[in-house]
Amino acid sequence: MLFIKEQLTKSVIGQENMVDTLLIALLTNGNVLLEGLPGTAKTRSIKALSKILDVSLGRVQFTPDLLPSDVTGTEVYQDVDGKPTLTFQAGPVFNNLLLADEINRSPAKVQAALLEAMEERQVTVAGKTYRLPEPFMVLATQNPVEQEGTYPLPEAQMDRFIMKINLDYPDFMAEERIIKMVREEEEPQGNEIQPIDPRCIFDARKQIREIHCSDAVLKYIVAIIVATREPENYSESELANWIAVGSSPRATIALDKCARAMAWLKGKQFVDPDDVRTVAHSVLRHRLILSYDALAEGISPDRVIDEILTQVAVA
Repeated sequence: MLFIKEQLTKSVIGQENMVDTLLIALLTNGNVLLEGLPGTAKTRSIKALSKILDVSLGRVQFTPDLLPSDVTGTEVYQDVDGKPTLTFQAGPVFNNLLLADEINRSPAKVQAALLEAMEERQVTVAGKTYRLPEPFMVLATQNPVEQEGTYPLPEAQMDRFIMKINLDYPDFMAEERIIKMVREEEEPQGNEIQPIDPRCIFDARKQIREIHCSDAVLKYIVAIIVATREPENYSESELANWIAVGSSPRATIALDKCARAMAWLKGKQFVDPDDVRTVAHSVLRHRLILSYDALAEGISPDRVIDEILTQVAVA
């Protein structure tokens, strides 16, 4: 994993949080939503990850006229030995990594085409179910500023992303390094990515399942999620006025998985509360529905999560 992180960091400069989050999502067999302004290395990081893992990458440019079959595939008539035969033609979802570029630019029927793939790692077309390759991961991108002609992602789909990454522009020093990196890449032998055997991911996942999580930390994870559903229990805070709908049990499972992956990346054999707090924002920020009062006051999901982490104590 350190090798993957090192290779990604060489190709994606100034986005260390995104690199760590992508690794955690990969280790937990999850999907990721990347939200950021144009030019913040969303697509570049996904392409670099596919090269490092030496796996297939499928890309779908989501547009208003896209059809579900353009994503999943469809059955087509073919002439086989003089007889018309229905043959399944696989779509771009049948790759190890699927880049759903600007996913919010297609209507709900196209977005829903990914629900089964994201949750069950399979696709059903014309009554037949087809398994997706392993490993499989959906990496979706969207622009937080330009909202004209976009379709908000349904809550059922948002909940299937194990983490959401918010990207900002790199700082001054990182911008200088980006220029130098691009110059090096223009050279014939410049900054080549070294691939690894993707089977190491499966070995790492087995090790993560063995990371110990004590009852106290488990109760802490559950208490954080319950706080999003019962904010009125914290009368000394503004949580009750900020949260309209809390997080689902998927959030509890995701917080546990990501905390164990974070502990593993740190070289530990157990999960502590700091690991939970480190991944809490990425796991929960897209799983909260804020109230009208919070939106009117400009309260962000990250601000709400900060308050939850302040109010909820370790058992």
